[in-house]
Amino acid sequence: MEKSKEIMLKMQHLVPRILQWFLNICLIILALFLAILMVKELIVFFEILFSHHKTTHEHEVFFANILIFFLYFEFITMIVKYFKEDYHFPLRYFIYIGITAMIRLVIIDHSDAKSMLLYAFVILLLIISYFIINITPLERPMKIFYKRKTKIE
Repeated sequence: MEKSKEIMLKMQHLVPRILQWFLNICLIILALFLAILMVKELIVFFEILFSHHKTTHEHEVFFANILIFFLYFEFITMIVKYFKEDYHFPLRYFIYIGITAMIRLVIIDHSDAKSMLLYAFVILLLIISYFIINITPLERPMKIFYKRKTKIE
């Protein structure tokens, strides 16, 4: 009985560590792929800037590629923050990515007025949620209350 408890206790510590290592390795591989795609976007920038045949929608393509570049950049930044903040993804980075992706949609697909209104509404919701995240305290109010209560007693 004692031996099985000891084995279970070891497994409770070993399994999360193995899974955490697996996640870390996968995120590092993903960051490498994103870095390669980021470099490819830089090459596309130079091709657009220095191409001799100009098209009518070239500026839209250029802006869309800039936003794709920033999406890659934000994902890589989020992975870096994940490792710096003790294996935690900050919510605000997901909001940054959502806002950037929606702005890219506005630039690329601006033919339908209803979809533009919907995109603008989604961007507004994301900005409001970002504002709410910034004004709320990092700790829950109840946690702070309990800490104070225990200090008083």
